[in-house]
Amino acid sequence: MKKFTITLAVLALLAIGGLLGWSWLQDNKLPNFRRQAEIYVYPGAPADQVLDEIADKAQVRNRASLERCFKAKQVAQYLTPGHYTVSPGDASVYVARMLNNGWQTPVRLSLTGNLRVKSNIAAKIASQLLLDSATVHQALNDEHLLAEYGFTPRNVFSLLTPDTFDIYWTASMADLYAKQKAAWDSFWTEERDAKAKHIRLSRQQVSVLASIVTAESNNEAEMPRIAGVYLNRLKIGMPLQADPTVAFCYDYQLNRILLKHLEVDSAYNTYKHTGLPPGPICVPTRAALEAVLNPDFGGTWGAGNLYFCANPDFSGTHVFAKTLAEHNRNAQAFQAELNRRAREKRQ
Repeated sequence: MKKFTITLAVLALLAIGGLLGWSWLQDNKLPNFRRQAEIYVYPGAPADQVLDEIADKAQVRNRASLERCFKAKQVAQYLTPGHYTVSPGDASVYVARMLNNGWQTPVRLSLTGNLRVKSNIAAKIASQLLLDSATVHQALNDEHLLAEYGFTPRNVFSLLTPDTFDIYWTASMADLYAKQKAAWDSFWTEERDAKAKHIRLSRQQVSVLASIVTAESNNEAEMPRIAGVYLNRLKIGMPLQADPTVAFCYDYQLNRILLKHLEVDSAYNTYKHTGLPPGPICVPTRAALEAVLNPDFGGTWGAGNLYFCANPDFSGTHVFAKTLAEHNRNAQAFQAELNRRAREKRQ
């Protein structure tokens, strides 16, 4: 009888050991999810809510295993806000550790489209990161923070790069600025610095002129010719007379720029002030920066194209001219076509 009891005890211990070993294997080694899932953990989120979301989105195979690991690793205490990716090959314990240690997956932040007004830029950034638009807007005007990267609220548009890049969802504006400064430093090679020097512009001045080119046209192919017009004007001391700078003075709220708007008292009004405005009027695109550094003067610098106006074929491009007389003819052709189309529309 004693021998039988011992046998039963041994079998029981083996069974318990087997169950514990199987549980350990399930928790630490075996994949526990059927699909990949993106999980956003907000500050203060309850651990059980996060567990439910993971179980649902990643289609957990063994919920008890995930619950054991959440409890063993004290996820409720150490849960870290962030953007996480749960993959089908992940074990339960890895997911618990990932959430505790903040092993985030970067998000793709897109800084493209309309980048002309700080409030709109702030909203665009805030919609993609764990930041509110007020915080972002304040950072775009934060002199002390921007000074750490060599910029000011006036030229912060130069710091920003229209692109899509990887960044952590919980990134601060300091993190964002550091990434943007790295892109700025990468862009300004010795070759590009030499090109800027050749046209007698500093890096910031290149950005200012590129912002005007950006605001003038979306057609990248003609950007070098637009840049050439403005560089020709700068060379001979002619006012830039760029409509987008006037639009900037009115926060881009004007539907049309009229003669009365050209009288606005602002250092950005290039109808009243010669030279470049004191800062960029929007975030310049890479294509516009390259256009300024590689301009098409339409002749020799200072003796090439000085004017351009909308193409009468309404293609969204422009026609260029060296003389005012030629420009006036081009403008009249566009106006005539505009009137013709208006008449057809009324009929």
